[in-house]
Amino acid sequence: MHLSKMNASQAFDMTGTHLWITGAAGGIGSATARLCSQLGASLVLTDIGPLAKLEALAHTLKGSVAVETCDVTQRDAVESLVHRHKPFTALADTAGICPFEDDWMAPDWNEAAFMRVMQVNVLGPINLVRAVLPGMMERKHGRIALCGSIAGWTGGLRAGPHYSASKGGVHALVRWFAQRAAPHHVCVNGVAPGPIDTGMTTGQGYNGSEYPMQRMGEPEEIASMLTYLCSPAASFVSGAIMDVNGGTQMR
Repeated sequence: MHLSKMNASQAFDMTGTHLWITGAAGGIGSATARLCSQLGASLVLTDIGPLAKLEALAHTLKGSVAVETCDVTQRDAVESLVHRHKPFTALADTAGICPFEDDWMAPDWNEAAFMRVMQVNVLGPINLVRAVLPGMMERKHGRIALCGSIAGWTGGLRAGPHYSASKGGVHALVRWFAQRAAPHHVCVNGVAPGPIDTGMTTGQGYNGSEYPMQRMGEPEEIASMLTYLCSPAASFVSGAIMDVNGGTQMR
């Protein structure tokens, strides 16, 4: 149904949406799961870590149909999960890492940290989209929302070069995927969060009073954009990187 034929409640009704959320144990991922559950989506929740936190989250949600461990850098694992739980009509990828302690200017700097960030933050989305996009294209319907970052535009506030490079890569991938998906009525988009109060940023020297709104963003404020991009309301949004940064950067 085209948006012009929907009422307000239908535009954000996710009943019938079969959504895979990666990084679902994290602040943004879990907030996205809670919101999409409230709107009627059925959910497959995955993360790389132990399942206890995900299982506890799933018990609080209606529509949670599976909780699994999945390393997005492992192509076989990603494709196997899709095979077990298809057909997915939406994907929200919130899996990502940002090692702040890496001193890339040190004489003994090891490239292993850089390569790991690129594997998770760039290869991960490639593996995910490769697995879900063909089915969406065949069915002529789908939503994919990837997580970029303000660091992908600006070089970052406190993040290192590996994180900034990886998120710039995600922004480029969104456009690359969208060009190929849009003719098949599949919408691929991204979100570029500013400084958000999550476990990733805790203790890393972020000071909310330094930003235009004089606070850090909340995970729910990113989740609401990811949810929008996975909803019927985003039926004509394709190849966009949605800035959610409280005015920290204005493009």
